Amino acid sequence: MNLTPVLHVQQDGDVAVLIIDNPPINAASAQVRRELLMAIERVDASDDIRAAVIMGQGRGFIAGSDLREFGQPLQDPQLPEVIAAIEVCAKPVVAALHGAALGGGFELALGCDGRIASQACLLGLPEVTLGIIPGAGGTQRLPRLAGMAAAVELICSGRRVSAVDALKSGMIDVVADGDLRAAAVRFARQACKRPVLAMPIPEASVEQLDKACSLALSKGRGRPAVQAAIEAVLDAARLPAAQALSNEREAFQRLRSSPEAAALRHLFFAERSAGRLPKADATPAMHVEQVGIIGAGTMGAAIAVAFLDGGFDVTLIEQSPAALAAGLERIEAIHAKQLHSKKLTEQDLHQRLQRLHPSCAFEALAGCQLVVEAVFEDMAVKLELIKRLDAVLPAETIIASNTSYLDLDVIAAASARPGLVCGLHFFSPANVMPLLEVVRGAATTSQTLAMALAVGKRLGKVPVIAANAFGFIGNRIYAAYRRQCEYLLEDGASPQQIDAAMQAFGFAMGPFAVADLSGLDIAWRIRKAAAPDRDPRIRYVAIADRLCEAGRLGRKTGAGYYHYADEKRLVDPFVETLIAQEREKKGLVPQVFSDADIQQRLLGSLISEAVLLLTQNVAQQASDIDLVLVNGYGFPRWEGGPLFWARRQDPQWLDASLRALATASQGIAVASVEQVMTVLATTI
Repeated sequence: MNLTPVLHVQQDGDVAVLIIDNPPINAASAQVRRELLMAIERVDASDDIRAAVIMGQGRGFIAGSDLREFGQPLQDPQLPEVIAAIEVCAKPVVAALHGAALGGGFELALGCDGRIASQACLLGLPEVTLGIIPGAGGTQRLPRLAGMAAAVELICSGRRVSAVDALKSGMIDVVADGDLRAAAVRFARQACKRPVLAMPIPEASVEQLDKACSLALSKGRGRPAVQAAIEAVLDAARLPAAQALSNEREAFQRLRSSPEAAALRHLFFAERSAGRLPKADATPAMHVEQVGIIGAGTMGAAIAVAFLDGGFDVTLIEQSPAALAAGLERIEAIHAKQLHSKKLTEQDLHQRLQRLHPSCAFEALAGCQLVVEAVFEDMAVKLELIKRLDAVLPAETIIASNTSYLDLDVIAAASARPGLVCGLHFFSPANVMPLLEVVRGAATTSQTLAMALAVGKRLGKVPVIAANAFGFIGNRIYAAYRRQCEYLLEDGASPQQIDAAMQAFGFAMGPFAVADLSGLDIAWRIRKAAAPDRDPRIRYVAIADRLCEAGRLGRKTGAGYYHYADEKRLVDPFVETLIAQEREKKGLVPQVFSDADIQQRLLGSLISEAVLLLTQNVAQQASDIDLVLVNGYGFPRWEGGPLFWARRQDPQWLDASLRALATASQGIAVASVEQVMTVLATTI
């Protein structure tokens, strides 16, 4: 047990200031709750104290509960007990919020008699993103301040709200101008007892509330926590407060012990452990402000926007004025979407554009500390570019390649500074997708890697370290997955059946719909480049090649594995005929596969390849692989990633899955059940 106090009680005249000091995020741990409850009781009993202020030390108020306590028996006092003590306290209690006031922290603030926040404060109830709902009155108090419809949206989305917006919606009472503590003490002296639960719920139209509920269910994909959150908010208007609070707590307790909540907590902690340098490589990261981006195509333009959003100065290079103008139009289109969705203000846009420096001259990169190449995925093109960069860049500038499949060590060897070359593999669209694979080549120095990780975190990405290997982590696993999809297709399943089976498991889209969306030509180009070195003993499915040869490159040409008309995806007889012809060429008799058969084969392929990556040290830890598949490839978050999911499966199911995989994959390495069980027992 921590014997160091986590609450400091100070007195500012007749106002007690209760300062929570539980770094790094002032989590509402059992010790915090216990010491806060005792402090509130002392405030209530003291004749010298007129009011109290609760605030956080360091960088924020309370950024949530201590998730390490979840999955364990709850420790008293629980947060509802602390909030109840605040409400019955004879003295007004004010919450002074700065940094982050999230989850249980914001629920504590809602239980106070007043709320004052610094201008930079962010507030919210993100519990649904962890598979639970607010369990300390958040679903009951927020509707009384912000209204029913707003409460549904905020709780079901987990969205963070700025202090300015929170003031407009009634979530807080004051935005402090200047010193927060001084402002909070003044506010507390003027405050009176005003329990939120005693307030009436603002009237709202039935239509507006129904719309908010429908939208929340749709965006939340009907997950149990979203449904429970909606029911809890609706209870605020239809039940006595005591009963509604009891229902909320019961739902919270039930959800917190669910497999889904455990999976989401796994990802939460996985994100915090990802991107850490091994202790042997610990080194300070070089500071980066000036970044060069070479290539303003679809990927390069989005990467440039990501760096602009991250506050970097960006020099954007293209080979011709026409190509540069086209790239700037792509950036303008991305910014237009950000403005339309209100993720960007006109003032923000103006500031970003002031930091964007387009040019066709490589010499413009001379002041950059980091240069990211996002040119055509062709080794000859990249090697020529690396040599050009060596001629114009300072010796200390780091070069990062956005390659998806090419050998990073070959790229680095072409440079006079191989130790300063790494991979930064963004996922499309690069300004939106959270995943960033940080690739360490054989020569990449620890300082280079540290810089890349620091940059990734500043971009707001989830940076995952990968060793140099074909496809790194994500694309290598997805290649194994796609290969089994093609085997199933050739053996008797249809594109729509395979897609439906994987959607039923939880993927947002099936593999063939994804291929059409991404475009079939990129993978086709890679296959053609690899054809001379292809092992003839390994089974090769040519269906995708035949589609490309017929000009069917996916959505962008109106046809791929499906036909597209009026934004609808339609089954295409042409594809059915083509598949039948390819089967006939090989003398294959179509087999019948159930959805369970398809899921078993494809999930087995993910698990097998993930285990092989770990045994080959391409990935640092199993949780990194889970992060990559969830954040980059659509594996359902509520399952926690393929390896976390696999650990909960029957070993006999895993054995059968791997055996079926090995039978279908002659000539291709498949992990043994012993390898899989060893990894699952020691790494998750």
